This record gives sequence, structure tokens and C-alpha cells, in this order.
Amino acid sequence: VEAVTLFEVVSMGKQAMQSVVDDWVEAYKQDRNVALLDLINFFIQCSGCQGMVTAEMFQSLHKKDVMQKMTENFDECDEDYPLIRTGSYWKKFKANFCEFIAVLVQQCQCSILYDSYLMDTIISLLTGLADSMVRAFRHTSTLAAMKLLTAVLSVRLNLDVNKHNAQRLYEVEKKRISGKRTNYRLDQLERKRKEYEHKLLEIQNMMNAIFKGTFLNRYRPYSQAKPCDKILRAAEAGYVPLCSDGFQGGTVCDRFLFVLQQAEVRLKCLLGLQGIYSRKEFVSRMDLFTIRFKDRIVSMPLDKDHEVAVQAMKLLMLMSQNCEDVLSAEDCEMLYQFVYTTHRPLAVAAGEFLYKRLLNHEGDEEVQPKRGGKFGASTDQLKRLIRFFLDSKLHKHVAYLIDSLWDWAGKFLKDWECMTTLLLKNAEEDGEELSDAYQSALIEIILATVREAAEGHPPVGRGAAKKILSVKEKKIQLEDCTKITEHFVMVLPQLLAKYSTDAQKVANLLQIPQYYDLDVYSTGHLEKHLDALLREVKDIVAKHSDMSVLEASSRTYYVLCSEEIAIYSQVDHARSQLIDELMGQLNQLLEGFWQKEEGFCTDAGEISRMHSVLGRVAAFHNAHDLTKWNLYDKTLRLLVLEMEHGSVPVLIIIPALQCTYFSLLWQLAAVSENSPKETLFALRRELRHFSQICMHFLHHKDKDVKEKAFLILCDWLLILSHQDANNNEEAVGLLDYLPSTSLQEKLLLFIQEHVFMGEEEESKDLTEEEERKDESCKLDNLHKKRSLLAAYCKLIAYNVVEMTAAAEIYKYYVKTYNDFGDIIKETLSKTRHNNKIQSAKTLIICLQQLFQAHAESHDSSGGLDFSSASFTNMKELARRFSLTFGWDQVKSRESVAMIHKEGIEFAFQGANGVHGKCLPPNLSFLLIISEFSNKLLKPDKRLVYAYLQRYVAEPLPCRGDEWQPLIWYRNSLLA
Repeated sequence: VEAVTLFEVVSMGKQAMQSVVDDWVEAYKQDRNVALLDLINFFIQCSGCQGMVTAEMFQSLHKKDVMQKMTENFDECDEDYPLIRTGSYWKKFKANFCEFIAVLVQQCQCSILYDSYLMDTIISLLTGLADSMVRAFRHTSTLAAMKLLTAVLSVRLNLDVNKHNAQRLYEVEKKRISGKRTNYRLDQLERKRKEYEHKLLEIQNMMNAIFKGTFLNRYRPYSQAKPCDKILRAAEAGYVPLCSDGFQGGTVCDRFLFVLQQAEVRLKCLLGLQGIYSRKEFVSRMDLFTIRFKDRIVSMPLDKDHEVAVQAMKLLMLMSQNCEDVLSAEDCEMLYQFVYTTHRPLAVAAGEFLYKRLLNHEGDEEVQPKRGGKFGASTDQLKRLIRFFLDSKLHKHVAYLIDSLWDWAGKFLKDWECMTTLLLKNAEEDGEELSDAYQSALIEIILATVREAAEGHPPVGRGAAKKILSVKEKKIQLEDCTKITEHFVMVLPQLLAKYSTDAQKVANLLQIPQYYDLDVYSTGHLEKHLDALLREVKDIVAKHSDMSVLEASSRTYYVLCSEEIAIYSQVDHARSQLIDELMGQLNQLLEGFWQKEEGFCTDAGEISRMHSVLGRVAAFHNAHDLTKWNLYDKTLRLLVLEMEHGSVPVLIIIPALQCTYFSLLWQLAAVSENSPKETLFALRRELRHFSQICMHFLHHKDKDVKEKAFLILCDWLLILSHQDANNNEEAVGLLDYLPSTSLQEKLLLFIQEHVFMGEEEESKDLTEEEERKDESCKLDNLHKKRSLLAAYCKLIAYNVVEMTAAAEIYKYYVKTYNDFGDIIKETLSKTRHNNKIQSAKTLIICLQQLFQAHAESHDSSGGLDFSSASFTNMKELARRFSLTFGWDQVKSRESVAMIHKEGIEFAFQGANGVHGKCLPPNLSFLLIISEFSNKLLKPDKRLVYAYLQRYVAEPLPCRGDEWQPLIWYRNSLLA
């Protein structure tokens, strides 16, 4: 088929666009009216309109009348038009459409573009289409106008360059010696310059006409506009910095931030504004815009779209640098807090803002060293950072703060010499010492910087996974580890000595050795510093009973006690000495304890000392094998005494329980392929005995003992049911232990009483005033409850207890969503991964149990109240369950179909009469499972509907309201 019209030529795409445009330009030069008529019909037909503008209409009718005629010829029932049609053909057509406009302007820029006829006609046409009631006209003309504007801007850029070159040549010619200068040449250059100025003025008028005629009239109804319209209108907002002279002030920029309902639009606007604010020569012309929209831009880092938020922060950084005092102190304080956000790109952008605005003051390098000595500039920067950290009152998020600043302030954050020098300063010697709060904050900062340098990836919660380091990054990481080790090997003992009485400071400082390159001790001949460190750690263990300090000390020994490194024997000897001393103290206290009549100990001081020693031993037994000290028999005797007589103080029971647990774990870990049967049978008896002890303590009178016993028992059951015993199959068979039905019931009952029911009682008993006073206590209790629930849910997720036990947990999903929703949802996800069908059965069991409880609580004669709170909660729970299946209906089709099958059977359970003519007692349950209907594939809906028909007589006995659930459920399947 031979193409006749311009629309047919472009849509068929058989000719190169350059050739198509050349042919049209030649036709225009011969008869511009005919050529323009073809171009007008091109835009009309590209909109999907079947009408044609004739020569008579073009010559005689007004523009509005022509548009009215075309609107009448448009098929309003057909919402499809070329630009939104799918398929490769229409995708190519759209590309050809855009290319045609760009090439047309390019080819016309030296001639007919400025004839005051071609562009006037095109702009007039596009303005009329953009103002049409027909969406296809609006959409097509807006895209055409945008491509036209972009092409015209390219022309303007070329004219700017040519005008600049002509101006330079004119100046050069003018400066020549009068004898060599020709007036003809000057006049020629002057004419050229004026010609370019005239063309630039015309181009500017065209741009204004396009923008005002197409975009300016469209921005008002943006709230009603469809997303694709908005995106099209801003898709090329990046053109703004290319021609900033013509797009500043109230004409264009003031419209930018009115049209921000789509993320793509907001992003393009911000990128365009960055191009302007990055150049100081343009900023001065943006004063009115800046004043008007500053607050809107300041709020945009809170945008729900991450990329928009990041670009908004970068724009604010540019505004801060190039606009004096545009951001108030309150604005900056609000923006600084984004360094704590979990989204790393936004946090890094905020880190740049914080570093350049607050920390990196110009002149620090030159001025401060004279006053502050070697570390003057770094010291002031550190103090500003510490002050900001303390003022932000988010002290547990220092790792996030350091990670945000790392890309911008890595050099000064690695200045550990400056940091430790500040910490070691004494007021008597140096005249200035940090306050206690500043010291604590600086130690936290040191630990965070050491971790960031040694690990090379963001902290937990910021970033999906550990990033793969490049060769260069790996080299920097190794160099930093060596630098950390060489510095802190000598300084850390001094820091520990100075702050040995402060538990928080010591606990943080003791975490630094885990990032050491331990070979440096031997290669650098630094063993004397190792001795100093071990002496300080030993002294700290003797001084402190705080578990965080003791665990950090234990971990330090564990890190240093690596058999592969040369310092192992030195550290192992020091560790053995320390354990000997602790066990000696414990044995002495136990001898005195057992000498009392029936083991009773009334001396509070002796109880406190035993608690302290047992706590130290438990902290070390967690990371070190203390089997040779025979701790198991000593602590087991205490637990047996408590079981039989209940005479052991609570302060002793909990660490004794932990020590016994760790002793058995080390024995279990020691089982090898060659372990004799006698050893295995003895260990099996001990494992069973300890399980019985933990079960007994679940009913202890003290709450802390009960919770500790529950946590240990859950971990214990998980370990015993998933052991490998070093490939010894016989050992696995003998030592394997799964909880009995009665134990599973006890564990579930414990969770219900101590996690869910306890919360209800607490919320009822506390008044508002008590809640405000005990907020910290409530948070601690919530943390304990979450730990208990997580421990039990792990048993479900790893098939230690029956999966159906999760039904009792799922009942509280909606009710406790804020406190435990994440744990319950993760449990559901894990169980579904293990067994999709069984997991779905657990969901339907949960809903059935809730429905039965609801039915029993209501008067059966009055029927069920669908508007009651309990029934509404059931439907909401079913809806939440449905959402967990996600969008992949194929992946979940078996599970969802099974839920419907089980739900239908339950709904018609106990129905009297033949073929369901009598009302089934559970018919209302169909309303609950209807929440899952939207997760069924169409073929599965038909199958479920057919299965439903087995229970329903025809015609349906749906004469009363009591049968409405069946009708609603059927409708959900037929939808």
C-alpha cells in the first residue's frame, strides 16, 4: 500500500525521517497552505480522530470552529488512540512521531522556522488541541508541544553559541589597528549579531507561546488530570538549565511546584531546579521563586518516593551553598535529622548537608591549629559533631550518624589519634577536659567509626545486604584495619585504665579489639601492650557485675584466643588464670552455702557475692569451654535444691540456670564421631533432666525466673531437634529430642498468659498518669514479651512444635499488630515456605476457632450480628491473611483453593435437611472466606463455585437475610 498522507508515511515508518521531512519542506516551499494542511491532519490523525480538515475549512473557519468539527467527528466511545496503544507497531509509531517533530524543527531552523507562518500555525493548532474536551487531543498535543519545545530549545542553544562567536569576532575586529581594519567587515559582523538577536527574540516568543498556550492552561486542573498526562508534561523538565534565561521567574518556575502529584513529575522538577541553583549567576534571578516555594522544597525530603527525597536534599544543599540565609536555623535542624533515616542514599545526602553546613567551617585548617595545637581543626569538628549528636537525643543511632557522614567526612572520622588524645586529656595537665556526656558520646563515635572502617558496609537496618567491596575498597579496608590495630594496641589499655569504673564506657571500648588485625601484635613486637590490655580486662572483670561489661570482656578474650595466631598461648594463660580465680571464689562461696542447714542462706551480702561470681562465670562460659572446671555439677545441685525445697534465692537461680545450660551446650558440642555409647547415654540423661528442670521453672513464683526458663527451654529444644553431632548418626539418634504434646501445650499456654493476656491486664490496670510515668518500664516489658514470642515462633518456624499451634498466635495478629505484627508475619512467611498447604490450613483453623468462639458468645436464637466488633475483627484478620499471599496468584493457587474448600465444608457443617434447604449454623463463615476470593484465578473461581454448588439446592432458598452470606460469597466468586 502506497502512503499518501503524512500520517501514513510516518506511521508506516518505511522511509528515513530525514527524507520524510525533506519532502515535506520542499512541498511547503512550493505551496505552504497544502503542506500545512497535511501537517494539521497529521496531528489530528495521530490523536485517533477519523475526521479530516479540508482546504475550505482551513481557509474559512475560525480555529475554534475547526476544533469543534473535529470533536464532533471523534468517536467518544473509543477510549483507545495511537499513543496509548500497546504492541511493537505502536511503540515504533510513537518513536517516529517524536522523531518527526525534532527533525522538522532541525531542518527548518535556517529558513522557514522564522517566516511567521509555519510556527504560528503549529502553535495555534497545538494550543487548540490542548484545550479540547477530548483526552486524546490533549494527550497528543501535549506530547507534541513538549517535543517541539525541546527542539526549539536546541535551536536557541545553537543561536546563543553563534551570537557569542559573532560578538567575539566583532570585538577582535574592532581592536585591530585602523589601517588593517575594514568597515565592511565590521558592518557584516554587526549585521550577523543583530540577525542572531532577532532570531533569538523570535525563538523566545515561540517558547513563551508554546508554554503559555499548552502548559500554562493545563496546570490548573492537575488534581483531575490522569497520571500519564502529568508525566508527559514534566518528562523533559531537565531542559530548564539548558536555557535558564528564558525559564526563570514567574513564567515557568512558579508552575513547577504546583504540579507535583506524581513522583516522576516531582523528580523531574527537582532535577531541573538543581541545574539552576548550581549556577550562581542564575540564583540571583530566583529570589521570588525561592521565597515562595522554599517551605515546600524543605518538606520534600519527607517524600514517600525515595529518589524524590534524595534529590530534594541535594537541591537544598545547592540552595544552602548559593543562596545566603535562605534556610533558617529551624529548617537546618529539621534537615540534619535525616542522617538517621534508614534509607542510605537520603541519609548520605543529609550527611553532606550536615557536614558542609555544621561541621566543616571554612578557615578551620588555617586558624584553629594556632590555637588548638596539632589537632585544632579536628578537635573543633569533633566537638561540633558530639554536640549535634547529644542535642539530637538519638544516642542509640550513632552508627547511622557515622555512616551518613562517612562519604564526606571519612578523613576526619578516621582521625583516631585526635579522638583518643581528647579522651586521655586531664584537666590538671591540659587545662581542658571533656565533660562526662561528651566523653561517653566520643567513645560511641570511636566505636562506630572503627566498625565502619573495618567492616566496610552500612550498619544493620540500613541497606539490604552487605555490599561486595571492589579491589580498591578492599585495600583501603585492610589499611584501615592495620591503622586501627597499630593505634589502639597502645592506646586502648590507657583508655580502659582511665575509665575502668564507668560500665558504659568500658563496655564500648572493649568492643574495639574484635576489629584488630591480630598479627600486628607479633609482627610489630607489641606483646607488652597485649599484657597491659589483659591486665586491664582482668581488673575490669573484678570491678564490674554489669552483664554488658562482662560479656564484652568475655568476647575480648574470645577474639584474642585464636589458635592460629602467635599470641594464643599468652592469652590462653591469662584466661586460665582469670577462670581459676573466679572458680576459686565460687567454690569458697558454695562451701559456705552448703554448710548452712538445708542449704538456706540468709546473709544478703553472701547472696550478692554469689550472684556476682555466678554472673561472671556465666558470661565467660557463654564464649569459653569451662568443662574442665566441673561447673555443671555445682550449678545443677543448686537447681535441684530449688526444685525440691524452693530455698534458693532468685539472684542465684538465674545465673545458675544459665551456667548449667552453657555447660550442657559445650558437652553437646564436644560429641564426636568416636564418642563412646556410655558417654552418649550419660549425656542423654543429663539433657532430659535439664529439660525437666526448665519445665518445672515455668511455674516458678518469680516472673524473671519463669521467663528465663522459657527462653532457655525454647533455645534448648531448637538445638536438640536440629543437631548434627559432628556427623555421628548414632549420637543424633540418641540425643535427639522433640517436645511431647503436653510440653507443647505448656509452652503455648505460657505465651498466651505472659505475652497476650498479660498485655490486656496491664492496659486495663494502668491509668494515663501511670502510663506516662512508667513509659520506660512499659518499653522494657514489651521488649521481654517480644523476646518470648520470638523464641516460641522459632519453634514453629523450624518444625519443633506442630504448625497448627501457630493458629493461636495468629488470632492476635490484628489486635497486637503494632507490638508483635512483624514477628507474627515473619512466622507466617517461614511456615508458608516450609509447607504451603499446611500453613494455609493453619490460617483456616485460626479463623474457624475465632468464628466458633464468636458464635458461642452470641445468642443462637438471635443469629449472628455482622456489624459486631468481633465479627468485623474476624473479617479484617481474614483480609490481612489474604494480603500475605501477595500478587502472584499462580504461586499461591493451591493454598487459596484449599482455604475455600475447607471454609465451604465448615460453613455447611451440621446442616439439616436434604441439599442444604435448611439454614446451616456456620453459613456466616462464608463472609469470612470471601476475603480470599480475589486471590483465586478465574479457572479456580469456577472450580470453587462448582464445589459450592454441591452443598446448595437449586433454586436457592435465599428468601431471608439469613441467606445473605451465601449470596455475597457467590457474588465474590462470580465477580
